[in-house]
Amino acid sequence: MGRLYVLFELASGYSLFYVDEAEEVGMLIEQVEGSITNHDKFSSIVKFVAFLSFKNAVNALENLNAISEGIVSHDLELFLRTYLPTNEDKVLLGVAENKLAGAIGDVLNVSCVLGGAVPEILRGLRYHSHTYIKGLTDASGNTARLSLGHSYSRNKIKFNVHKVDNMIIQGICLLDQLDK
Repeated sequence: MGRLYVLFELASGYSLFYVDEAEEVGMLIEQVEGSITNHDKFSSIVKFVAFLSFKNAVNALENLNAISEGIVSHDLELFLRTYLPTNEDKVLLGVAENKLAGAIGDVLNVSCVLGGAVPEILRGLRYHSHTYIKGLTDASGNTARLSLGHSYSRNKIKFNVHKVDNMIIQGICLLDQLDK
């Protein structure tokens, strides 16, 4: 096994982490599961590499749509080309989405990993992301997720004015107004 990096998508941007001693982590999945909630143990395994913040809400929505469709966006490609080492022998990139893994492999010629310890590491990153990224608090992360989730669902749903969809639209708008 080579050097394992993990791509973590947030509502506010992309982040890249390096997994120290990835071979041992893969063999000790039970211990990794136990250390997820302990920040000191988790931070000894996972090291922060870089973070790219989205420019605005529209840019975040475009990147989320690209991820859901398994497309490598320009922002993601530039981010990975900048921070993912290419001069090393065996670089592996852990990702959460199967379609995105294939697209990244095609565009960047990087081997992507979906299984093993990667899901547990992603779970730990969701739990501790606000401690790794400066300026990101737990409350601001929740607000960004909520806002992006509403925008994404509104963008994906196909509306018909003559059906019951009007009630759904009005409900989403009401929730957006209450959140502001």
